[in-house]
Amino acid sequence: MATMTVPNFENLETARLIIRRFKDSDLEPFLSYRSDPDVERYQGWGEFRRDDARRFVDAQRELNPGTPGEHCQIAIELKATGAMIGDLYLNVLADDPLQAMLGYSLATEYQGVGYATEAASALLDYVFRSLSLHRVMAGVDCDNERSIALLERIGMRREAHHIQNVLFKGVWSDEYRYAVLRSEWLNSGG
Repeated sequence: MATMTVPNFENLETARLIIRRFKDSDLEPFLSYRSDPDVERYQGWGEFRRDDARRFVDAQRELNPGTPGEHCQIAIELKATGAMIGDLYLNVLADDPLQAMLGYSLATEYQGVGYATEAASALLDYVFRSLSLHRVMAGVDCDNERSIALLERIGMRREAHHIQNVLFKGVWSDEYRYAVLRSEWLNSGG
């Protein structure tokens, strides 16, 4: 098994965003979009209460994104206003720390203007350039057309179509699996 030294996570900045650890002031916006049925539709968290949100924010604030086996979520902040608008998910696999899973959630009012693309691209750049991971994967419900488009826009390749592989909210659902290799990301100028 490969070992890796994980650098202490510092904020990532893009033209419009700051990708950072969670902080106390994120509780209300986080709870708001996590409770939005439109955001939750393709997510597996179910009902999300204030005490759940508080525990989550407290736990995530202390995690170092990139640590193998840690399911880290990282806040997305809009530079222009300081508003916390969503989060990114990063799970470097405990049993294969050169591979990771990527995910994202964005408040409804901030969707459709490229923020998720910008944030996910910044996180991919971080994991490939700073952590030197080999491969990043993402799973997406086959009906989630916007998320599928985002994954393809950031250069991820569809590798699999799993039929009824996930019991999701009481229904067997299909899932696409996407991935991108470090060499592909770096060669594309990512």
